[in-house]
Amino acid sequence: MIYQARPNTAGRNRPRLLLPINVWVLAGYIFVAMIVPFRPLRHTWSVFLLPSSAFPFRRLHSAADSRPFPPSRCYPVVSPPRSFVAMAESDAFVKGAVHPNGLAVITLDRPKALNAMNLDMDRKYTDYLDQWAVNSNVKCVLVEGSTSRAFSAGMDIKGVAAEIQKNKTTPLVEKVFAAEYSLICKIAGYKKPYISFMDGVTMGFGIGLSGHGQYRVVTEKTLLAMPENGIGLFPDVGFSYIAAQSPGEGAVGAYLGLTGKRVSTPADALFVGLGTHYVASGSLESLKGALLGISFSDDPHKEVQALLAEYSKKPESDAQLQVLLPQISSTFRSHKPVTEIVQELKQHELGDDVKVADWAKEALAGLSKGAPFSLCLTERYFSKVASAKGIAGHHLSTLTGVMKTEYRIAVRSALRDDFTEGVRAVLVDKDQNPKWKPSSLDDVDISEVDSLFEPLSGINELDV
Repeated sequence: MIYQARPNTAGRNRPRLLLPINVWVLAGYIFVAMIVPFRPLRHTWSVFLLPSSAFPFRRLHSAADSRPFPPSRCYPVVSPPRSFVAMAESDAFVKGAVHPNGLAVITLDRPKALNAMNLDMDRKYTDYLDQWAVNSNVKCVLVEGSTSRAFSAGMDIKGVAAEIQKNKTTPLVEKVFAAEYSLICKIAGYKKPYISFMDGVTMGFGIGLSGHGQYRVVTEKTLLAMPENGIGLFPDVGFSYIAAQSPGEGAVGAYLGLTGKRVSTPADALFVGLGTHYVASGSLESLKGALLGISFSDDPHKEVQALLAEYSKKPESDAQLQVLLPQISSTFRSHKPVTEIVQELKQHELGDDVKVADWAKEALAGLSKGAPFSLCLTERYFSKVASAKGIAGHHLSTLTGVMKTEYRIAVRSALRDDFTEGVRAVLVDKDQNPKWKPSSLDDVDISEVDSLFEPLSGINELDV
């Protein structure tokens, strides 16, 4: 501030306050903010996520000044813009680049969270794929993690669970699942070559981002799993569709989904169908360099397939899931109630075959971690999808139909008490002692399970 002495009408000198023009502009902004409608910031993410734009507002700023007013002082509009901070973070966590030869690369770079995906990251990822789908200069898409620790550990669910605890009618649940499931359908239908380097932890939505693409590269560091039953949800992201294509008429996939079994060898990943090629982790940079050196033709799939064949190799070990296929197919076949699965596993556990007995013991331990309701839901859902495989016109015979049904199940499952309780026990308090409702398989009401599949009322169905 500047004080200057000037003569007044009485002839006496008195200090007079002179303010810089930018101060007066700011005062004017504040005055405008005080008279426009007030709308509080209602939705925030916890733990990993920054304040979300889950409600509509218009930023007040001029073309020359990109600094917005706080969202608590704003005009309501229809389309919710993302906050500048959230956009900056999503840009940092999901990086995209188009190289001169036409290779476009998405790099997930959130290593502290093992590249867990939040809503803004989903949107940024989708934006890249949308742009590149119509860009004639882009010939092929490669998706990778920034480190070999993880491709993606899945959805960042702590914030979602915290929001549900505050408000069970929060629209955040629908936003997150709609963003994820729409992105999965986009990946599955992508026309240009879509390659995933599934190096390191690849779980939950990480499988959703990779498992539905055409080229799925696994390494000796790849760790695959669908552990959602253990947090009171269910194995989603279209895994039921992947499971239906797995050996044993879908039994192997059902086994993985129900027990949360971790697939940690390239041989098993290829056997299940989660991977298409095995490349050593140390060779991925060389493979990426070779992709950057390709002169793509009008059919880039030819060059991609030839290069992957050159770099991929046979796993050093045999697939253990293939060795156990007879037992898995019998125990986890479609339309077999979870109570019967448990009984058969207990019989295997008492058998003379040590390998089978150890497998049964591990499977029982995996089932014991799941919420009883989630286990019954998973068995019923996976059985429906497996039975629909190959039936023309059946709504569960296509990935799009599966994801529409899955959306109904997900938005309802997330609002059950088991979900917030599972997140609390496993991820927040970490006491590993969730109090499930119901607490046993015998107490699960199958009619309630079936109700999750019904058409939605009050909210829109998934639009894909």
